[in-house]
Amino acid sequence: MIGETFLQDYFSIILFLVIALLLSIGFITLNFILSPKNPDPEKLSPYECGFEPFNDSRMEFDVRFYLVAILFIIFDLEIAFLFPWAISLGKIGIFGFISMMIFLAILTIGFIYEWKKGALDWE
Repeated sequence: MIGETFLQDYFSIILFLVIALLLSIGFITLNFILSPKNPDPEKLSPYECGFEPFNDSRMEFDVRFYLVAILFIIFDLEIAFLFPWAISLGKIGIFGFISMMIFLAILTIGFIYEWKKGALDWE
């Protein structure tokens, strides 16, 4: 009895997933069968801004690239916390306002610290 109600409730979702799976497999198979198989040397050559690459593609990146990327992600995610706070500001009252001001103060201090340390300078 439980299995029947489960199937009645979720039949449309299961059907959707089955159709999506069959269409995906079908399109991939059709693409593999019908795609042209005539690669030329120009198409298989490495591309880097229109000319041959100077060095090996496995060369090391500067650690500052990773540092800037991580800092961007951190600050981007922390700014995302402002949207739910702004929406629920009327419900959370003065405690929510003060706690968000403390959060923003810590965020600002961290930003000033990394700015003074030169983490955002690109030379």
